[in-house]
Amino acid sequence: MSTGSEIGPAAGLPPEQVVRAAGLVREGRLIPMAAARFPGMPLFPGHPPFQVLNYRTPRGIRVAGAQPWGPINDAGLGYMAEYVMATSHSGAHVDALAHMTVGEDMHWYGGGSADAHLTDFGPSFGDASRMPPFFTRGVLLDAAGQRGLDCLPAGSPVDAAELEAICTAQGVTVEPWDVVVIRTGYMGLWPDAERMAAHRTPGPDISAARWLLERRVVATGTDTETYEVQPAPDPGPTGNPQPVHTLLLIESGVYLMESLDLEALARERVYEFLFVALPLKIRGATGSMVDPVAVV
Repeated sequence: MSTGSEIGPAAGLPPEQVVRAAGLVREGRLIPMAAARFPGMPLFPGHPPFQVLNYRTPRGIRVAGAQPWGPINDAGLGYMAEYVMATSHSGAHVDALAHMTVGEDMHWYGGGSADAHLTDFGPSFGDASRMPPFFTRGVLLDAAGQRGLDCLPAGSPVDAAELEAICTAQGVTVEPWDVVVIRTGYMGLWPDAERMAAHRTPGPDISAARWLLERRVVATGTDTETYEVQPAPDPGPTGNPQPVHTLLLIESGVYLMESLDLEALARERVYEFLFVALPLKIRGATGSMVDPVAVV
């Protein structure tokens, strides 16, 4: 299988697109698109909880009489180190192409399948180690702002016609190689789990996914834990609970990002920017936490 089949259409990002995206920077300001992660943080209920546990502390080193540098340490030097135990899908993150499977053969994008490529240490094909860096044009489509709402209602779909209307209202276009981020307002409720649960989960529907595919985006993200609207209003004849993931991630190799904090971008009405996100290349992982930034 080719390297491109493990990376998706993003493998073809032309150098001139990188140069063009860099040219969007006018002020040199960075607008973060990720909230802080912490033990007990809200997560998709199917994921394990996020934990940070001390492994070494200055007091622990002293009490245990540990000698990490050898016997000489007259300065009383200590340090802190920790375990971070978490799903790679904690907070702002990007799904690797091997994250989702479909069908009896449990296949994923590019020809990966559970029988052929799923090891005891995660997928060996299309895993997080194959994800590219994202340095391209970003576009914010503010669905909540378009409707005059702080946050879209629970289960509210954002369809293709609405995305088109948002583009017209904001005076932007979506073009090949873009990363399109869609704001529902959900992260404006962060980290109030009860308020978030009351709005779970608006997002793009299958028509919006087709609209994005037609425009040849390489990645798209929202501010919710599931990217797409849930429950799916259009599960199709097979009763697929996540048809948007199936179309974009599994069938088309378009990367999906979730739990992006788009509130600052929306407040400042920044609709076009340089999008930068660098996934961690971890073998066997099915995604990567990221702290993306919009550079304007």
